[in-house]
Amino acid sequence: MSDSDVGRDSEAMMTAPLSNDLRERLIEAVAAGSSRRSVAARFAVSPSAVIKLVQRHRATGSVAHGKIGGYRIPVLADHEDFLRDLTSRRKGITLEEIRAALLDRGVARCALTTIWSTLRRMDMSFKKNIDCV
Repeated sequence: MSDSDVGRDSEAMMTAPLSNDLRERLIEAVAAGSSRRSVAARFAVSPSAVIKLVQRHRATGSVAHGKIGGYRIPVLADHEDFLRDLTSRRKGITLEEIRAALLDRGVARCALTTIWSTLRRMDMSFKKNIDCV
């Protein structure tokens, strides 16, 4: 197998959380005196999974997995009114100019794609045309 063949049979994807039954067996094996790495090898899981599970169990007393996914409030959600006002007052404003205006307002520096996606989420067209120049 050549280096170029590595990873072709499987797609990169997130793994599912370990079952609670397996998590309990991992904790029991470590509690019985086995090293975390030997437990990982025996149960065919990554050493980091066992190490993090033991840390979580010691900190919380639980083997349940943490929150996976969920909704994240957009970075510029609190500044939508400002963005609407700014883009309506200054036709043809660039994303870089919007970022500068946000910085002047005290908003932490953000990526241009963050600004673009915020404008898109607000259903605001952001296309330059000859009338704007």
